[in-house]
Amino acid sequence: MDLFYRRPSIETREVMSKISLNLRHVPRSKFEEMINAEESIKKFTRHEHVKIVNSGSSAILSVMSTFKDSVMIPDQGGWAGFRKMADFCGLNINYLPTELGLIQIDILEEFIEKFNPEAIFITSFAGYMAEQPLKDIYKVCEDMGVILVEDASGGIGDITGSLGNGEHAHVIVASTGSPKTVNVGNGGFISTNNTNILESAKNILNGLKADPITCAGIATEIENAPDILSKTIETCRFLKTQISEFREVLHEKKQGLNIGVLDESPKKLGYRLREGLTVHGGSIITVCPNYNRVKLNSVCIEIKNLDIKCITPENLQGIIQILKMDF
Repeated sequence: MDLFYRRPSIETREVMSKISLNLRHVPRSKFEEMINAEESIKKFTRHEHVKIVNSGSSAILSVMSTFKDSVMIPDQGGWAGFRKMADFCGLNINYLPTELGLIQIDILEEFIEKFNPEAIFITSFAGYMAEQPLKDIYKVCEDMGVILVEDASGGIGDITGSLGNGEHAHVIVASTGSPKTVNVGNGGFISTNNTNILESAKNILNGLKADPITCAGIATEIENAPDILSKTIETCRFLKTQISEFREVLHEKKQGLNIGVLDESPKKLGYRLREGLTVHGGSIITVCPNYNRVKLNSVCIEIKNLDIKCITPENLQGIIQILKMDF
């Protein structure tokens, strides 16, 4: 069973290599590559303004820095960087109770009314396992005057328009590092119609710009996002159905980018799975409890980390058979 960690496409690597050999010494604001990348992102996010930065963390920090008092994040299934950036910016953090990371609309309304946060930061998928109800969340935030920030590192390219869509988020941030849906090895972006946020973060953004090589990579690789995302979701849907016959699968009926399975000895299971599921260039196993996934004893098989070229029927059956083993 040959499994490979996700890499940029050959076309993207060739474009980035070409740009690296032909760098022009002009002000960054005039880089053709940056303009092309911004326009390519706008086609997906449907926002009017995009800023390319050097990492997803930089995107989060830039947006987080524009708030003054408090923000809200899920109690699990989010991203640990939300907490770190909020602490760094001196913001109060309100934790929203969820169902294993999945936001419940009635609870959201209750906690917004109780804590009155300036913004809520969430990821497209709860722990990468279950799609968040972005449309409903956005409606609540819009009605109650809260800025919704969606980390769409995993959701860009959603052909249904539910995720990574500016019509359902005031601000979209994303990482384009490895092994994200738009993977160029580094970089990230901010997308929004809210010019006040970009203006407030102007000084930080000036120091966090991405280089033209990254921008050229993003403009090329983002075109592959719909295919990568849809194939990963379909793979997880199939695996959840198969694995649920012999193991308890988290968010079994929800679409996501990884598979979470409950286990009383997650460290032991994780060790055995790493031995059986060797991935060239990386790993696809996350042991929980883990804030980024779920606060339960479980193991996540990160299908999102796999290059879609190795998502074959033979390899999927191999993953299923290994999970069937009595550890």
